[in-house]
Amino acid sequence: MNPNTDRMLTRIKDVYLFILDHGEVTTENVVEEFGITNRTAQRDLNVLEYNELIMSPSRGKWKTTKKKVKLPS
Repeated sequence: MNPNTDRMLTRIKDVYLFILDHGEVTTENVVEEFGITNRTAQRDLNVLEYNELIMSPSRGKWKTTKKKVKLPS
């Protein structure tokens, strides 16, 4: 796998776990926690939302859904 793709997938998994651990986070929380740009954070959140792993109950806030997920180590 391309190293950039691997790094992106690892970050998206970490973002999901961050939201799971914190219950509800803002996009800005993700930006600060991972040291990424707002655009990168939004892209990662969109991937998670597209896969129905997170949802946005109000603009700019995110929480996990009840969808079961099996994470590789």
